[in-house]
Amino acid sequence: MINPSRFLRRALLADAIFSGVSAVGLTLGADTFASLLNLPQALLQETGLFLIAYTILVGWLGTRPSVPKALVMLVVAGNAAWTLTSIALLFSGAVSPNLLGEIVVVAQAIATGVFAELQYIGLRRSGGAVAA
Repeated sequence: MINPSRFLRRALLADAIFSGVSAVGLTLGADTFASLLNLPQALLQETGLFLIAYTILVGWLGTRPSVPKALVMLVVAGNAAWTLTSIALLFSGAVSPNLLGEIVVVAQAIATGVFAELQYIGLRRSGGAVAA
């Protein structure tokens, strides 16, 4: 367990807000976004459902006075992996988004990568281990 820096808490909470808004939009509006972006409805809806659980986890971490360092590292690694996987999806040929869909996928990949970097910086600024 570590004492999270204010920077880390804010980065986690910002990620939770961004992810929460995305979760609601993708879960409830998957049909609309699918036709608007030319992406599979199931992919968008399942992503939204995943983000509900992710939002709860990251929001919880952002409000704790001490957090498991390994769990924060998992969030950072997960965000980095999400960024790379999102870009790889566009090159894989598994989906054929229109131009707006490509822009949205790239934009959310960049945002997720920024969250990974901010959380990593926040983790480095955090205090040492605390007694469990």
